[in-house]
Amino acid sequence: MEEEIAKLGKANITSQVFSYRELCVATQNFHPDRMIGEGDSSRVYIGRIKSTNQVVAVKQLHKDGFQGNREFMAEVLILSLLRHPNLVNLVRYCTEGEQRILVYDYMVNGSLQDHLFQLIPDKKPLDWHTRIKIARGAAKGLEVLHDVASPPVIYRDLKASNILLDANFNPKLSDFGLAKLDPIGDKTNVSSRMMGTYGYCAPEYFSTMQLTTKSDVYSFGVVFLEMITGRKVIDNARPSEEQNLVTWAQSLLKDRRKFRLMADPLLEGKYPKKGFNQALAVAAACLQEEADSRPLISDVVTALDVLAKNAGV
Repeated sequence: MEEEIAKLGKANITSQVFSYRELCVATQNFHPDRMIGEGDSSRVYIGRIKSTNQVVAVKQLHKDGFQGNREFMAEVLILSLLRHPNLVNLVRYCTEGEQRILVYDYMVNGSLQDHLFQLIPDKKPLDWHTRIKIARGAAKGLEVLHDVASPPVIYRDLKASNILLDANFNPKLSDFGLAKLDPIGDKTNVSSRMMGTYGYCAPEYFSTMQLTTKSDVYSFGVVFLEMITGRKVIDNARPSEEQNLVTWAQSLLKDRRKFRLMADPLLEGKYPKKGFNQALAVAAACLQEEADSRPLISDVVTALDVLAKNAGV
């Protein structure tokens, strides 16, 4: 596995290897008390590397999980070859025996999802300034995947739980197991099985199974709308006409006088009216039904740079 990763990375892989023993020490033998997250294909533990005293997040893939060797290698390759402040930093990995383990910098503020939908009583809600900062950083992370990576990378799984936040609320895209390297360079890809998370996937994906970089732009639009409204993309606890965030928002976006009804109540009205309307316009552009009508992520970054400047970010 190590040799294969090195070969595919053409000797550009900078991430080093941890032994399984080192990671057992770091996580107290992957003790349940050290677990900070769990998904369909992995468990994530907080650990401390003894030799460097560094606090890390240790992601252990299930041996019989969906994320196989190919997905594991994609994540190692992408994060080793693309170092950027808005992509999570892969410290090292472990491929000893049947183990498939990824070790990242620990993100002290958890995920964007934690701050939008799982706010504990002593946590302050995100203010407008911070939301724009996070949106801009997440878009810049996508821009690296689409425009800097060669061949381009289609992320495929942009959602609030995959945007991690450091101590200063700088966002970092994480979890690249579903990311697709586009070998042709035409920024399109046809998937043989359904991927991603319901609600965040672009409409053309369900009809054609075709993925493009514009599919990621749609997902970004969904996340940005969640940040603006404080609503989950799918929320079955709401009245039936409000359960699907995009459908609910699109009806309100037709009437400028109704824009304010979409503001997250936790903002308590503390946002610039013009900046708020511009943010909704960016989200709406990303959520266009036709993929070709959506902006490039570089255009989204440009728009968010202006919003950030006006918000004092």
